[in-house]
Amino acid sequence: MKLLALDTATEACSVAVWADGATVERLELGRQHSERILPMVQEVLAEAGLGLKQLDAIAFGRGPGSFTGLRIGAGVTQGLAFGADLPVVPVSSLAALAQGVDAPKVLAAFDARMQQVYWGVYARNAQGLMGLQGGEIVIAPKDVPMPDGAGWMGAGGGWDQYAGELSLRLGDKIKEWRRQCLPRARHVAELGAAAFQAGQAVPPEQALPVYVRDEVAVKKSPAKT
Repeated sequence: MKLLALDTATEACSVAVWADGATVERLELGRQHSERILPMVQEVLAEAGLGLKQLDAIAFGRGPGSFTGLRIGAGVTQGLAFGADLPVVPVSSLAALAQGVDAPKVLAAFDARMQQVYWGVYARNAQGLMGLQGGEIVIAPKDVPMPDGAGWMGAGGGWDQYAGELSLRLGDKIKEWRRQCLPRARHVAELGAAAFQAGQAVPPEQALPVYVRDEVAVKKSPAKT
């Protein structure tokens, strides 16, 4: 099985080719996602010795995260998938973050601005894949829901920004938290491969961002007078 995977939900712009478990990846930090994403796709495909039409699907980080970054990722995924007649596999960017943390239980958080975090609770299954416990939400750090049990690992930009508030809220539920953890395309590919095999691929037009904070992402119509 062969997948192209990408994630642009955070300051990390990441692209990978996953071919039967072997991975070629590029990751760059910054805000030049729109300029760098396609050259990075070309680089990893060339290194893997593959063309787009030799792939089985394209997996992408569908969010939550930066609104601009998510639109870039979804747009590039749609364009490539339409051009190569490939299905797409949407993967949570929070799940990809958790997948890359060496821990069985992860509290994944991105900084959502506005004194809030995008929050997801993940536990690793027998196949080594992170599964969501409950739902992904946007919430103030002081109000995050209490997870079951103890021994949780915190990770993501939300922890970098709000570690004090989150640690105070969660108390002894938290074992520790990891600094500067970002979602990577290689982990989008791992989760995407499993989702593809489970029949969860969708047509290219369904490669859509998931903002979680939808009311902010949608531009409201001006009030009539």
